[in-house]
Formats: sequence, C-alpha cells, structure tokens
Amino acid sequence: MAVTATPPTVRPETVPSRAGAAAVTTALVLLVAVLAVVDITQGTAAVGPAEVLKALTGRADPGDASVVIASRLPRTAAGLLVGAALGVAGLALQAVSRNVLASPDTLAVNAGSYFALGVVAVTGLSLPLIASSAIAFAGGLAAAAVVLGLSGLGTGTVRLVLAGTALALGLTAVTEGLLLLFPEETEGLYQWNQGSIGQNGFDGVLQMLPVVVIGVTGLLLVARRVDALALGEDTARGLGVPVRATRVTAVVLATLLSAAAVTLAGPIGFVGLCAPALARPLARRVRGLRRLRVGAPVTGLVGAALVLGADVLLRALIDADTAVAVPTGVVTSLVGAAFLVVMAARLRDTGGAAAPDKLSIRSRTAFLVTLAALVLALAGVAVAGLLLGDSKLLLGDVANWAQGNAGRTVSFVLDTRTPRVLAALLAGAALALAGTLVQAVTRNPLAEPAVLGVSGGGALGAVILVTTVPTAGGWSVSAAAFAGSALTAVLVFGLAARGGFQQNRLVLVGVGVASGTTAVISLLIVLTDPFNATKALTWLSGSTYGRDLPDVLPLAAVLAVGVAVAVAGAGHRELDLVSLDEDTPRLLGLDLARGRLAFLVLSVLLTATAVAAAGTIGFVGLVAPHAARALAGRRHTRVLPVAVLLGAVLVCTADLLGRTVIAPAQLGAGLMTAVIGTPYFLYVLVRARR
Repeated sequence: MAVTATPPTVRPETVPSRAGAAAVTTALVLLVAVLAVVDITQGTAAVGPAEVLKALTGRADPGDASVVIASRLPRTAAGLLVGAALGVAGLALQAVSRNVLASPDTLAVNAGSYFALGVVAVTGLSLPLIASSAIAFAGGLAAAAVVLGLSGLGTGTVRLVLAGTALALGLTAVTEGLLLLFPEETEGLYQWNQGSIGQNGFDGVLQMLPVVVIGVTGLLLVARRVDALALGEDTARGLGVPVRATRVTAVVLATLLSAAAVTLAGPIGFVGLCAPALARPLARRVRGLRRLRVGAPVTGLVGAALVLGADVLLRALIDADTAVAVPTGVVTSLVGAAFLVVMAARLRDTGGAAAPDKLSIRSRTAFLVTLAALVLALAGVAVAGLLLGDSKLLLGDVANWAQGNAGRTVSFVLDTRTPRVLAALLAGAALALAGTLVQAVTRNPLAEPAVLGVSGGGALGAVILVTTVPTAGGWSVSAAAFAGSALTAVLVFGLAARGGFQQNRLVLVGVGVASGTTAVISLLIVLTDPFNATKALTWLSGSTYGRDLPDVLPLAAVLAVGVAVAVAGAGHRELDLVSLDEDTPRLLGLDLARGRLAFLVLSVLLTATAVAAAGTIGFVGLVAPHAARALAGRRHTRVLPVAVLLGAVLVCTADLLGRTVIAPAQLGAGLMTAVIGTPYFLYVLVRARR
C-alpha cells in the first residue's frame, strides 16, 4: 500500500530568515534616513535641504553652517543614538524578564537615574558628562534590581509594572521634594527630566557613543545565552547556560544603555517599551528576527525612528519657537501611555481577580479597642498639628483663640493653621474611604486612586487652570481638579470594564492613563512661566498651604455623604457581597452592575474633592484599607471606620512632619505619604508573591 507523504505546512506569514531580515533592516534604515533628513531641516532658522547640503560640503554661509553643525546635526545624532540605545535596552530587559511590559520606564530605571542625579545636584557638585553618566547608571541599576527582585519573572505578570510604578512614584516624589527645597542647586533638573534631544555641539554625543557601543556589543556577545533563556530555565541550564549570570549581565548592560541615553537627553519615556512591541510583529513574519543578535539592531532602528519621528511630529504640529521649549520626551511619553492603554485594553488577562485576604475574625472587644486607639491618635495628631509648626503654641493659646481672647499673632497662626489641619484630616479620610470602595468593587487589593490615574486626572485639571489662569481662586482650581478626576475616571473604568473590573487590566489602564496625565502636566509646567511652575509643583506635592475653611467645605460635605452611604447605611453589606465574587450577589438578588457603578462614582467624588482640597496625595487609598483589614478583619462594617480614621491620621501626620521637620521650609503631605507608601506598596507585592 503506497503512502503519500504530506508536504509540511508553511505558514504564509513567515519568510526566509536572511532575506527577510535584510529587507526589514533596509526598509528601516531608509525610514530612519528620511526622518533624519526632515529633522535636520526643521528649526527656528530658515535652513532648508539645500543649505544643509552646502553646510556639509563646506559651501554654506557661516551663519547657516553654524546652525547646521552646532545644533541641527547634533540634535539628529542624539535622537539616533538615544532611540537605538533605549530600543535595544527594552528588548534585552523584556527577553531576560520574559515580560513584554519590561522597559527602562516600567523598571523605574529612569526614576532611579533622576533621583541619583538630583541627590548629586543638591550637593552643588559640577560633574563632567561621563561622571554624570556613572551616577545615572548606579541609580538606574539599583532601581531595576529592586523592581526585578520584587516582581519576579514570568510572562504576563503585572507585578513588574506595579512594582516599577510604585518605586518610580516614590523616587520621583523625593526628587521633586529636593527641587522645591533646593531650587538654585537643582535649577533646570525638572526640564531635563522631561527628555530633550536638543544639543549644543557634538561633545555629548561623542562621549556617550562609546558607552552605547560597549552596551550593544556586550548584549550581542551574550545574545545566544539570552535566546536560550526563552526556551525555559531548565532547558537553558541543560545547554550549559549560566542562567543567573546571564540575567545579571543583560540587566547591567541594558541599564548602561539607558544611563547613556538619560545622560545625553534626559529620560525619553516609553521608547524602550514601544520599540520592541513594534518590532515584535516583524519577528512573527521573519524568523531570523526572533534571535537577539538580529533583532537587537532592528529594534534599535525602530527606537531611533520613534525618537526622530516624535521630534519631527512635534516641530510639524506647533511653531518652531514653541517647539524648542517642548521636550521630545513629552511626545514619546504621550505615545507610550496611549500604547500601554491600548495594550492593556486588548490584554487577555488570565490572572483573574486577586486572591482575597485570609478571612480573619476579630472580636468585638478588639475592634472597639482599635477604634478607641485610633480616635485618640487622631485627636493627638490634630492637636499636635495645631500646636507645632514654624512657631510653637500652647494648649492655652488654642483655648484663648477658641474663646476669641487670643492675641493678634496667635490668632493669625491658628487662623491659617486650622484649615490646613482640617484639609489634611478630611483628605486622608476621603482617600482612604475611596480606596476601600475601589478595592472592594474591583476585588483588586492593589487598586488605588493614584495608581488608577484618578488623582492624576485631578492634578491635570488643576494644573491646566493654574498655568493658564494664574489669578484663579481656590474654588476654581478645586472645580478644575474635580472635572479632571471625573473625566479620567470615566476613561479608566470605561476601558477596563470589559471582562470585569477585578482584572489586572484595570491597573494597567490606570497606569497608562496616569503616565499620560503626567506627561501633559510636565508639558504645561515646562511651557509656563517660573512663578506658575513653582505654584503648580507646590500644589502637586500635596500641600495644604494657603487653604482656608471655604476650601474644605465641599470635601466635608462629600465625605459626610460617603460615610453615611458606606458606613452608617446598608452600603457595607453590599460591599461584603460585591467583594466576594460575581455569582453570590446575583443569587441574593443584588443588582451587581448598579451597585458597582454607584460605589465607583462615590469613590471618584471622594478622590476628586480630596485632590481639589489638598493636592495630589498618593498611596493613602492603598495603605489605609490594607492596614484596616489587618486590624479589623474583612467585614466592611468594621473595615470602613478603621480605614477612614487611619487615612486621616496618616495624612495629618504627613502634613505635620512636612511642616515641622525642616521648618521654616516645608514639604507637601503628598511627598511624605509617597515616602511612607512606597515601601508598604512594595511589601504588599512581596507578600502577594509569597
């Protein structure tokens, strides 16, 4: 019996490795060349292609030649070098972590470099470019090591993005605190942190070129080992590959590339995430591109095209004089944030809802003791907030002020200090209540208004008004912040609704939207005058400075409604059911969609009014609910009051420390809560991993 062999099936989308790789590389080289030519011709001076050609051949006028040689060509060269370095770095990080979301941004490499350079700037040291690169490398490497160590490795995990986002928030908060405390020493550092490829001569490019060459060459030398890791750790060990050494080497080399890019142009956001993602469809069609040795140059070209394309787009959309002041990194951050949101919205999330905390039963006596202790702590920190500051008072002064018998100085101090204490207490309580509601509804213990971008939307609304209408009053800024939070919440929850809010998609969409709002805020601050920029930065730090009683009245009203609905009413019973699963509430006749929407709307109202009254204060909505569940169990009739009291105590304490530790200078409560909340957030990730 004859047997007819069936020819092997060849997928039509794959093409031969060498021919396909050569064709893709050639096409990308041509694209980058076209973008480079266009980029060279753009600028404030009327220097077109003909003048550029004359300058390159030595036949141009001295003025045109100076513009081309000293500014245009260095800018284009920096864009090529930075884009290639970040693209290759992102590809290497994704390969060794087996996570398509790994990049210098999500691993907090840029934030670590920013923090390290900020610390050095405060000392007043003036370092050469190579030494600054070494400082940036050390800070970025330390941040990447922390994130990778906490998040673990594995395809599809969202812990990496969460750990990187949390660490970046904390490091950035500390660095911005340094900017406010040492404005002269850190002058220009905020603008640098937005990322710009503008150069004054070739010195920087020539100094960083060997560093990039070393990093790329090192990755190419270990490319086969990195490719073996994609087959699995056991297979790689069977092939004689030292797994740990290979990972460490690749991370160090990728961080070196990122540090070179950061030193030359500042953090150019999301190129390391987008470039490998855009090259990945090409690798599906061309088998040869799946190998790091071939894929790295292609991804580097894609990264260069992204940076130059962003610069070309920026200068094409707005006038040349304004484009000079707008950092290229703002454009790439906006593109990257949109890319992350789209990726998250299309993500097939197999993680499901996070595992609930272990059901813990607390006795009524223990709960009452905890509640009494928190009430005493709240009273103590409120009194301390009234008495302590740049000028210290006594309890008798407060008593005389309450009776209208205090002197002019004491009256002035308490008239300005009392609204600040009230704003901190109410904002902390509102954010804690909002975080508890969001975590219960989404069944995601890592959901939090700041991480989900709702706080960032409020900050964007306020900064838009502060930078465009400097004379706007407190109520106007509050209204703008409220509108920004509401619009952002609609966007985040709307995009994350598919498949249920409990999934990791919600967090990823929130992180993407938060990154986008941060980029727009940076753009507004860079373009506005220095006075408005300082005002906006102060507001963003979560400062209660300058608040008066009318500013906190809307927050008090919304918080009263929230407490009445969630704590005093029957809302806590619905929260207990909603936080269990999808089926139990429906079996008991609860309209799950209506209840979930109502709680989300209430959480947005609480967050928006808190941001409007006290600025951006992060992590309270994460720390307070977690600590409340640890102290009171998981029944919301007990969790809600404990969380509200904890949030009030936390923010009031942070505000008190910010006003007293370095008095008469002050730090915003948001900076202090970030310093407290970041380690706790990372601890939660470690516990979840275990």
